[in-house]
Amino acid sequence: MKHLLQTAGALLALCLSGALNANAAPLPDELAKPKAPAEESHARGGLPNFFARLKAGQETRIAYFGGSITAQEGWRPKTLKWFQGQYPQAKISQINAAIGGTGSDLGVFRLQRDVLDQQPHLVLVEFAVNDGGSSPEQIYRCMEGIVRQIWRANPECDIAFVYTLAGGMLAELQGGFYPRAASAMEKLAEHYQIPTIHMGLEVARLEKAGQLIFKGDQPKTDAEKQALAGKILFSPDSVHPYPETGHQVYLEAVVRGMEKIRVSGQPGPHRLGQPLVADNWEAARMVPLAKAEFSPGWQKLDPATNKVAKSFANRLPQLWLASQPGQSVTFKFKGTSAAIYDLVGPDGGQVQVTVDDQKPVKRARFDSYCTYHRLAKTELASNLPNGVHTVKVELLAEPLDKAKILSQRNEKIDRPERFAPLNWYAGEILVVGELVNP
Repeated sequence: MKHLLQTAGALLALCLSGALNANAAPLPDELAKPKAPAEESHARGGLPNFFARLKAGQETRIAYFGGSITAQEGWRPKTLKWFQGQYPQAKISQINAAIGGTGSDLGVFRLQRDVLDQQPHLVLVEFAVNDGGSSPEQIYRCMEGIVRQIWRANPECDIAFVYTLAGGMLAELQGGFYPRAASAMEKLAEHYQIPTIHMGLEVARLEKAGQLIFKGDQPKTDAEKQALAGKILFSPDSVHPYPETGHQVYLEAVVRGMEKIRVSGQPGPHRLGQPLVADNWEAARMVPLAKAEFSPGWQKLDPATNKVAKSFANRLPQLWLASQPGQSVTFKFKGTSAAIYDLVGPDGGQVQVTVDDQKPVKRARFDSYCTYHRLAKTELASNLPNGVHTVKVELLAEPLDKAKILSQRNEKIDRPERFAPLNWYAGEILVVGELVNP
């Protein structure tokens, strides 16, 4: 739970970087300012292929694709158990593709390896909280890229969007509307006839009715237990539900939604048709960093001997370390956007990014949550004109005031030797387009 609570504050960090595409036409108001009425579920085209497999007793894989709320031992295992109980003749398994603190802007790149390579029959996409700081334009690009990649790979794989909530979203739901991220996702869901379930709408209703405490510590004394007086204690942090209570509310919302969804639609391949936004990231992909040009001194870390590499081997099977100032990596790509799938942590430093002949920019690989290592994304080039671009990323010698950065969250440097290095751990190139051979 401690790790999840730490992740809560970082969960919007990746999505805040989505810049607008200066080359794209402005969106109409209905897309630029989405505002969807709050309903718990929409069946739309249903999940007919998924339920047909279950009814036939076939082996079926459900991919849970989201952030830390999905990573918890909560709605994910609870719904899996429910499906297994409903269809005991089918062999139902899960693909756990949840990574805390990440949104659809990383998901669209990691989809192939983390989800599609495992050949799912249903993908449940949960990014509404972690995309809360992204613009609608960026949400359309990334979420539509996810949809189109899935159906390009397997037209018979069903998709559902599932929405959770964080504290700042409660009032809007109680006012009768989805928050901005879920509202934008509803536009895509309607365009592609994808079913949706908002697991947090019942939470908002119960809280407004005085039957649920949205945030609080578990009661320890008899007096504290009595003060709850039968109310549901939802979460310790306004984000991550308690598995026994908050996630139970989420489960029950999914069950209600599935009762409507499973009678909708007819089995058959999904047709992509015209995209909602022309600049969607269907072409997003991960490329091994080994295909770039390295300066001397980089280390390829061995998970068998390096603890950091071992911890993240399931997501970054190849992890490279730059530990000396001036070490760099350079590559060319043909496309519109690029980033590096990497880590931030106590020993993180700064890198300098140079794209074509633009002015270099600095990216810190350390923030106020870096008392531990976590997966992250270094933005390099965002929404450029579609063409060939050259990117260079160099580790800097310039130190960071890590004590001051940590103090933003009342954290302190525990062991100076953990924070002294200025390293950069890099794993994959993320590109909308393709790498150009040197």
